[in-house]
Amino acid sequence: MRVWFNRTFSSVYAAIGLIREADLENRFHLIYTNANPHATAARVAHEFFVEPTGLDNAAYIDWCLDFCREHKVDIFIPGRLSSELASAHARFAAQGTRVLSAASQEQLELIHDKARFYATTKLPGAPVAEFRVFENVDQFDTAYAELRARYPKLCVKPSRSVYGLGFAILDEERSSAALLLAGAEYHIGRDDMRRGLAELGEFRTMLLMEYLDGVEYSVDCVGDHGRLVCAVARKKPMKAGSGQLIDMRPDIMEATAELARIHGLNGVFNVQFREGDGKLHLLEINPRMSGGIGMACVAGPNLPYIALCGFADGFDQVSVPPVRDGIRVAELSSPAELTSVDLL
Repeated sequence: MRVWFNRTFSSVYAAIGLIREADLENRFHLIYTNANPHATAARVAHEFFVEPTGLDNAAYIDWCLDFCREHKVDIFIPGRLSSELASAHARFAAQGTRVLSAASQEQLELIHDKARFYATTKLPGAPVAEFRVFENVDQFDTAYAELRARYPKLCVKPSRSVYGLGFAILDEERSSAALLLAGAEYHIGRDDMRRGLAELGEFRTMLLMEYLDGVEYSVDCVGDHGRLVCAVARKKPMKAGSGQLIDMRPDIMEATAELARIHGLNGVFNVQFREGDGKLHLLEINPRMSGGIGMACVAGPNLPYIALCGFADGFDQVSVPPVRDGIRVAELSSPAELTSVDLL
């Protein structure tokens, strides 16, 4: 069975390696494409091809269709343009390719827009932190006055972002220069922030939020069109260097299952939670594999393999091993030489 991963996040390296490790019968032939000819996942895929650059969305989808037809792809797991490709299943099915999408296009677009996602999420067991939307400095001032009256510390983040890009804790005492020299990551001076917003005028949608100062949990999951098949929760340390703890808290499992049901989540996805004031809060859903997918799989279930087999054969044919709750995991890296094959 020929399975294609197009250009996506770096976690695809771990995912392809995990699938090949578990695929003892060599059922799956894994193909990877990327515009970067030196992409690391090319080292672990059975085949690698370089993607074209400069295509608009419609042209790229047409290229994907041509690629599936030319390479006889049975299952396509999209990373790039995953939302747009989620609405094109019928076009691929017409030529014999099934597309494994994390949700419908409508749900994916909602999840990627945190302002809309937060406003529509009702999750009593893990509510979203209180927030306000702002797109100019006047809205920021109003939102700051309202939230600061209730919370000692606030933070900002873009409505659309990945990897935490654009997130910052607002510091009322130090300037951004002082924070930089102090090595305070993910902090920005509140007054500097406000001056910058005033200079910009209008800007992309931003969120001002209560800052949650507790422990963060990352939950790597497999879903079957809204049914949570398997989940592994990782408790992240407050300080680096001690690994992560597998912590299968019942309230986290219940909240994750409810989110899967509400949004019809499918395949491999990730949910982030964080504690604040002693309560659990939802941060976001990542409708893709997380960067820590490999650490989650150390706890037992090989999530990428389970998701692929379930999609290929039906989950009634898949055995899901128990999670080794309470173990501590970490991700180790080792250097490698790029051979002449890798540089093609």
